[in-house]
Amino acid sequence: MESKEKGFEKLFSEFPPISTEEWEEVITKDLKGADYARKLIWRTNEGFEVKPYYRAEDLQGLEHLETFPGDFPFVRGNKKNNNNWFIRQDIIVEDLEEANKKALFVLDRGIESLGFILPESLSVEQLNVLLKGIVADAIEINFIIEDNFKAMLKSYISFLKEKNYDLSKVFGSITFNPLTELALAGKSSSVLEAKQLLEITKDLQFKVVAVHGSIFHNSGSSIVQELGFALATAAEYLDQLTEAGIKIEEIAPKMRFDFAVGSNYFMEIAKIRAARLLWAKMIDAYNPCCKSIARMFVHSTTSNWNKTVYDPYVNMLRTTTEAMSSVIGGTDSLTVNAFDESFETPSEFGERIARNQQLLLKEESYLDKVVDPSAGSYYIENLTNSIAAEAWKIFLAVEEQGGFVAALKAGYIQEQVNEMANKRNMDIANRKEILLGTNQFPNFTEKAEKDFEDYQFEAVDCSVEGAEIETLKPYRGAQAFEALRYRTDTFAKNNKRPLAFMLTYGNLAMRKARATFASNFFACAGFEVQDNNGFKSAEEGVNAAKEAKADIIVICSSDDEYANLAPQVKELAEDAIIVVAGYPKEIMEDLKAKGIQHFIHVKSNVLETLNGFQTELGIN
Repeated sequence: MESKEKGFEKLFSEFPPISTEEWEEVITKDLKGADYARKLIWRTNEGFEVKPYYRAEDLQGLEHLETFPGDFPFVRGNKKNNNNWFIRQDIIVEDLEEANKKALFVLDRGIESLGFILPESLSVEQLNVLLKGIVADAIEINFIIEDNFKAMLKSYISFLKEKNYDLSKVFGSITFNPLTELALAGKSSSVLEAKQLLEITKDLQFKVVAVHGSIFHNSGSSIVQELGFALATAAEYLDQLTEAGIKIEEIAPKMRFDFAVGSNYFMEIAKIRAARLLWAKMIDAYNPCCKSIARMFVHSTTSNWNKTVYDPYVNMLRTTTEAMSSVIGGTDSLTVNAFDESFETPSEFGERIARNQQLLLKEESYLDKVVDPSAGSYYIENLTNSIAAEAWKIFLAVEEQGGFVAALKAGYIQEQVNEMANKRNMDIANRKEILLGTNQFPNFTEKAEKDFEDYQFEAVDCSVEGAEIETLKPYRGAQAFEALRYRTDTFAKNNKRPLAFMLTYGNLAMRKARATFASNFFACAGFEVQDNNGFKSAEEGVNAAKEAKADIIVICSSDDEYANLAPQVKELAEDAIIVVAGYPKEIMEDLKAKGIQHFIHVKSNVLETLNGFQTELGIN
């Protein structure tokens, strides 16, 4: 800002500028000798570090900052004047009339994009039933089908012509995704089938090739792996189709990217922005006739990986932040899955909430009005750049393997995803990655209200007979903890539910903190938990535990007091499992020598420890 005379006034001019060095000096002083890197630097699963703060100087050298919304390389979005997106809901088609009735119902309640999940291709007559009363050029219509794509599209075009639609105004997609099929099933149809689909839909605004980054996400990948492998998938399509003589100008506009959106809020915003940036650069390398065809069409779906069957209403909170991330990132369409989808056919209530979450973001939060609302954020711009850089490394690594198909057949992609999934599983077991209500802060009073099947706690194996490769297997990160808890719930139907009794003693602050920690710890397994205000002696505490018929007695006190207290409790309560809350390093070996074998603390493998307690209690 130059001066007040020209109508400008510099904000905060009364405050002197503070340099980064001065900030760092204050931070170091406040840390009081603690390690700066260990305390404040976030080492992400994405392969780069995130600083505790960013400043304007951190934006230097980021080339995409010089562009406007709607301009190449589209990191700031595909649109110049708004941030609108299609609100989508998928419908499983079992009965044509019922599916039509439901479609009209949800359209009347704000849905702008329909996804019809079909068991087989439909005839024109069947489409007349399914799409009765639906204006095909006013909403996005998507067909999800496993095969017979050509027949389905021919029927749809015949239907449109019969109804005198202007084909150039009809938009939507069909899910032709042979490389996704290969990754999940182990076999696939030919990519070159897309050549016919492109020809059939040349007059429609219709996406016919789907790139599913979501399969990597829901198999446990990191964000940069999802993006890098999705780009490698897309590159395989481009290579095979251009080698077959199809121009890049015909292929790129007909492709759609499907990404899952998890709960890493700012990272997910940056992922979508980085995806558009990298895709635009990839398409530009083909020297297309115009830059506009390098726009990436992104469909986002809320993550399946982080959803839970216990404390399921937390899923609503997860899908809310996920929807916000995808919208702020500039997604073109969005499906918010119902909160109860992970354990049952979505209820009408669940679907209603899912629709309304998007409507609220539009109609009350106005997120459709502002183009690229995260633009200029020091943090998000740097995340965008970092994610793009790391995802590109992954893409190049796949190319060095000979491309996506070759990397799959060599097992490279599966190995990378499984390695990350195993790390994340361990992080969940150790509570480094939190699933609220599952491995931390569970609902103490919740019991399984319905019977679950074993498969609900297992990875999904879509491998077909004669699969040519090891397949990716989507799963939910909570499944191991849920299986643990469900075993307790099943056991408790015919037996007494195990009780973990908090024997609190001595130092008030320590006993309260450790009792809270231990209560949450044991509740993760579905054990009944009884906390207490405090006892005057070991004998009083043990007597109360016996009266409560405790199976596990958790001693909650300070390290100094454990030396005498723990052996006393062990001697008085021979039949119960004795646990010490904490890690009294100085006296631990002495306590073990006196028969105390169980210690729970912040470094415990919660899942492994609780499985061990179940085994001791005879819960299988």
